[in-house]
Amino acid sequence: MTLLTEVKVPDVGDVADIDVIEVLVKVGDVVEVEQTLAVLETDKASMDLPSSAAGTVKSVHVSVGDKVSEGALVVILEAAAAAEISDVPVVENVKIAAPDQVETAAVVAMAVSIIEVKVPDVGDVADIDVIEVLIQTGDTVTKEQTLAVLETDKASMDLPSTESGIVKDVFVKVGDKVSEGDLIISLEVQSAAAVEVSPEPVKEVAKSATAPANQAVTSSPAPNAPVANQSGKPAHASPSVRLFARELGVDISQVNQGSGRKGRLLKEDVKNFVKKAMTSGGAVQGGAGIPPIPAVDFSQFGETEEKKLSKIQRLTGKNLSRVWLNLPLVTYHDEADITEMEAFRKALNADKTADIKVTGLIFIVKALVAAMQQFPTVNSSLSPDGEFLILKKYFNVGIAVDTPNGLVVPVLKDVDKKGIAELTRDLSELSEKARNGKLLPSDMRGGCITISSLGGIGGKAFTPIVNAPEVAILGVTRSEMKPVWNGSEFVPKLMLPLDLTYDHRVIDGAEGARFMSTLIKYLGDIRRLLL
Repeated sequence: MTLLTEVKVPDVGDVADIDVIEVLVKVGDVVEVEQTLAVLETDKASMDLPSSAAGTVKSVHVSVGDKVSEGALVVILEAAAAAEISDVPVVENVKIAAPDQVETAAVVAMAVSIIEVKVPDVGDVADIDVIEVLIQTGDTVTKEQTLAVLETDKASMDLPSTESGIVKDVFVKVGDKVSEGDLIISLEVQSAAAVEVSPEPVKEVAKSATAPANQAVTSSPAPNAPVANQSGKPAHASPSVRLFARELGVDISQVNQGSGRKGRLLKEDVKNFVKKAMTSGGAVQGGAGIPPIPAVDFSQFGETEEKKLSKIQRLTGKNLSRVWLNLPLVTYHDEADITEMEAFRKALNADKTADIKVTGLIFIVKALVAAMQQFPTVNSSLSPDGEFLILKKYFNVGIAVDTPNGLVVPVLKDVDKKGIAELTRDLSELSEKARNGKLLPSDMRGGCITISSLGGIGGKAFTPIVNAPEVAILGVTRSEMKPVWNGSEFVPKLMLPLDLTYDHRVIDGAEGARFMSTLIKYLGDIRRLLL
């Protein structure tokens, strides 16, 4: 007798609407157990759908472009029963009565898929150092198990596995540099699903039945090398790749070199397309044509020693050079009377019931945001083409922190919505993470303006460089008591030097001076912050 076996989509986790990107069989094909019938693809991985039984394809219920979910019917196979073996004589035209009821058989379909684990979104950080690789090929890993340890100039992070499975390949080693989207390992993941099989009664055994050994078996094609799309048809790419292309402003139909199976486009192909477009033409901007500083052999004058710069120092140097060459910077210097503010701060800290110690920097942060609310241009960024100002409706302040590895700028978020106590706690936590090298990329993103304070070291004035794409930075140095004329006599006042550097393309001299005057007014009488 023959059995009709339904092959369905197995348990693939909490994923629905999976794309069918390839169908490798057609009606009449003879397939073997575990032979790939179709290829499915989610946003995270592609998987081969294997046959759970051997037999002849009776009908195919999916096509390329369909979306399927767990339990969806893929193909129906006509499989020979165990009694139908080659040494049993063939009986012609024998009528077999169909039983009224046939028990339903259960076939377990094992879906084996290869999951690629890549570097997740880590912010605007590239060339991250791999400092530890904790697995090797053949290891069995569980979900969330640490695979490797990555380190940026500002923090180290564990890279967890997104699935449980067996490590097929490891693509990184200690000392490598990786970026978002780079492949770390590939995992072999298995999932099983019970598929009900309802045998159909067979009315007649045909004489033309032959042994399965005489039939050709269709095999799954091997993955192809990168190929170009020359068919003129829309590029074959998953929804996640198409979304990625749209985010970069790339017309997916123009990307004709796919490195995936049968020329499918991957995110790496889109990235390579963008890189090629950016490097194929156009003049280099920002410092081009400036003669380099000549190299000097200092050893001819005496003993020398080379000390390698930390990664953060190298990157900071490049960023500051880029800003200095591209932005017309102006620095405005003034002083604020903080006598009353300092007296209030000391009174707060004298309260034995308080669990925090307030610093003068927190008052400067609050006063700075109050001034920015009156001068929206200071809380803006210039569009890349220089045609528009992007006015920000949120108020985040970066605080430059000196660490053993160099300068980092964690960001205090939503300053306008928080009080002195909450901001003090936030600043304490960020400063501690910065000193220990534990800052995450998200801790250093989204700043609107930066404060660089040298008050704990000294100095009377300096010229801070804007942390582009911000348009201004406030420098603060050490306060000191000075005699100030009040109209009738000199009185001692605690004066705080302030240095405001701004992008002159966005802020003109008069607006810069008015902004500084407003800031000084708030620092001179912090009660105004309550208005």
